[in-house]
Amino acid sequence: MNKDGLKTSPAAAAGTPGKVNNAAVSPAPPSGLERELLERQGPGPLIDRPVSATEKATANANEQRDKMDAFAKRSAAKRRQRQSSNSQLNVAKQHMEMEALPLLKDTAPNEQEDLLVKKLSVCSCIFDFMDATVDVKNKEMKRETLLELADFVSASRNVLNDQIYPEVVKMVGNNLFRVLPPADTPDYDPEEDDPSLEASWPHLQIVYEFFLRVLESQDFNPQIAKKWIDIKFVSQLLELFDSEDPRERDYLKTVLHRIYGKFLGLRAFIRKQINHIFLKFIYETEHFNGVGELLEILGSIINGFALPLKAEHKQFLVKVLIPLHKVRCLGMYHAQLAYCIVQFIEKDATLTEAVIKGMLKYWPKTSSQKEVMFLGEIEEILDVIEPVQFVKVQEILFRQIARCVASPHFQVAERALYYWNNEYVLNLIEDNCGTILPIMFPSLYKMSKEHWNPTIIGLVYNVLKAFMEMNSKLFDELTAQYKNDRAKEKKRDKDREELWTRLDKLALTDATNKDRSLQPVASNNANNAGLRDGDGDKSRKST
Repeated sequence: MNKDGLKTSPAAAAGTPGKVNNAAVSPAPPSGLERELLERQGPGPLIDRPVSATEKATANANEQRDKMDAFAKRSAAKRRQRQSSNSQLNVAKQHMEMEALPLLKDTAPNEQEDLLVKKLSVCSCIFDFMDATVDVKNKEMKRETLLELADFVSASRNVLNDQIYPEVVKMVGNNLFRVLPPADTPDYDPEEDDPSLEASWPHLQIVYEFFLRVLESQDFNPQIAKKWIDIKFVSQLLELFDSEDPRERDYLKTVLHRIYGKFLGLRAFIRKQINHIFLKFIYETEHFNGVGELLEILGSIINGFALPLKAEHKQFLVKVLIPLHKVRCLGMYHAQLAYCIVQFIEKDATLTEAVIKGMLKYWPKTSSQKEVMFLGEIEEILDVIEPVQFVKVQEILFRQIARCVASPHFQVAERALYYWNNEYVLNLIEDNCGTILPIMFPSLYKMSKEHWNPTIIGLVYNVLKAFMEMNSKLFDELTAQYKNDRAKEKKRDKDREELWTRLDKLALTDATNKDRSLQPVASNNANNAGLRDGDGDKSRKST
């Protein structure tokens, strides 16, 4: 038996090859925690059946999908390679058999602490899940031990102390902290392709659940635990947010939120590290899988900011959150980003002008999909904007909305016209009709006559009708002015055409006159040449 509570097989100890008893352990009836995990987990290897069966089912599903999809981006072999990846590098090198330890609930209270330490040490051993036929028995025993630890921590009192905290952090770190597999950047598209699922998830899920129950335990003391849950631990935890497995990122989000709430001394560091991750994502890599989850955490953090807001928080909004709109993969996290932006405006209404101007600065020029997202976020901002702040941004904002209404892409125009279905926004427009109507009228009137989509034309007529009911006098003046401008524009176009026609005629006349003037000169030259030729012949004859 080694120091981790693992018993080396005789063949491995002797240094000669031998067979290890890897027969599958007959599964025990699922516990309450196990049933809960089974209900909560998403696709991927299940914790109550061998991994080989899952891999076989996944392979069959991928094969069928490749047969049906003629436009697959990569081969079935490449997808299978990405579908299940093992990021663990420090796996056990020898075949070992775990020692069968007694259950904690069957142990005397004075012996439970030592047994708990031994079980935590046993669970620090890492296995290779890429080969489903290796260490099946040990994997199952570790899984059952992890389930027992999670149940024991949540059901028992006075379990956590100075001796248990370092063992818990050590076990969690050994299982969670690892080098993530590199992303297949040339081909991988997070919006279209399936993520690469973690092969060791049957153990990782229970480790995350165990650590969450430790953090949420009534006996948990942050003042003691801060010796081990420190800056280094949080930094390694934040690096895991780049995992492609969405199940792991969901657990990480909850764990980091619990740590932020319990460890006051780590709050500034966590915000600073998230700031650094976002800046690197915006200006360097444009690739980080956990942006949405980090923004969800920030949404809760922003909601708890005290008033007045610190300059640090305002700078974070202007320098980090608003530039996040420029990234190409905005759709992966736009809902969470919009929530954070709205939270800031609800906290401090004076930030509205900076937010609107920042979004207009990064307004997409070539992506209609992103433009629709921007319009949706602007409407969310208008839902909470104060009338005083609306007056400050109405002109620059509705110039952009007018351009969107005139967009040939019907979804962009439709999303902009839906603003007039929002009662609060419609009231703001009505209160400032004298400023907004002159900006919007040319685009609306033009689209009512020229747009190719009948749905857009119907929406435009509804908006024009609403404006006419708000201020019929101004509407009539703008109509007359628009028709007058169009008449002037048509006259300018006609005059321009006539001018070009006259220029063409003058050019043709000049060319004809030039040709006529050149004809006598050419005939004279020909005659002179003939006379010279005749004189030459006479001289040759006389000679």
